Amino acid sequence: MSKNKRPEDLSVAELRRLLLEKRRVARQERLERFRRTGRALRLAADPPPEAGSGLPAGEFLPPPPDEEEPVAAPLDARTLLQQRRRRAMDRILLAVEILAIVGLVGVLANGFGLLRMLNQEVAAALQQQTLTPTPLITAVVLPGGHTPPTAAGGAQFNEAEIPEHLRPLVQSIANVPLPTPGPQQPVRIQIPAIDVDAPVVQGDSWEQLKKGVGHHIGSANPGQNGNLVLTAHNDVFGEIFRDLDRLVPGDIIIVYTLQRQYIYVVNETRIIAPTEVEVMLPTPDASITLISCYPYMVDNQRIVVFGKLQNP
Repeated sequence: MSKNKRPEDLSVAELRRLLLEKRRVARQERLERFRRTGRALRLAADPPPEAGSGLPAGEFLPPPPDEEEPVAAPLDARTLLQQRRRRAMDRILLAVEILAIVGLVGVLANGFGLLRMLNQEVAAALQQQTLTPTPLITAVVLPGGHTPPTAAGGAQFNEAEIPEHLRPLVQSIANVPLPTPGPQQPVRIQIPAIDVDAPVVQGDSWEQLKKGVGHHIGSANPGQNGNLVLTAHNDVFGEIFRDLDRLVPGDIIIVYTLQRQYIYVVNETRIIAPTEVEVMLPTPDASITLISCYPYMVDNQRIVVFGKLQNP
């Protein structure tokens, strides 16, 4: 067939052959493309057209409509195994990603919970009142002990009252420095029932009790909750507490600070041994304890007067 003929100059048979050739070439290209990508198998060549079909030799009939698309080739076992492994790995990775997201959400939620709890604890701590520590009473024997003025050598600190193994401790306590006077500390005491009106000094050592009534270091200040412990002699250095045994429940004790006065009411009197230091322990309410040697001119015991702060 001449290549220079125009389509209108071609016969029906020539046009048909031209159309069949174009279809065959297109189909062959499509099959080759599918084979290269593994989507189709190489099949046996199409048989030549039967004699009497009306087609010239070397020409083929067009494929039926249902054979226009190539048939997918079955996959071998290795390829199937690889695909299954790939799908399984994809599922595992997806599960890992989901677990990681869930874990991250859990960590964030836990972190927010801890932060909220810490904020609550800090807020609660800031709302707490500042507690005043209860001072410890460090005493082996009750203060004020001394030998009678009539004894050989006169009145002096009675070291015999202290157990020998505890004497170094008493000496170390005696060396504790005196606190700086403040406006809350007692400076004066009055007991109208026995005509007492005396200054109060800090500390109740032998030297301090020469100056007046001694305020035990570490005991409560006037008006405060706790035990206000005051000591004085009964037969030396002014005999300030000479008549403590005359006090009865209901008598009043007035203690002054630089700012105001506080009134305590006597509720009990006891005679005890010098080693019964528990009477100096702190109390939950505002109380007062007066201590002196007893009996007069013998001084081998202690007389202790207890009182409570009068309600304002």
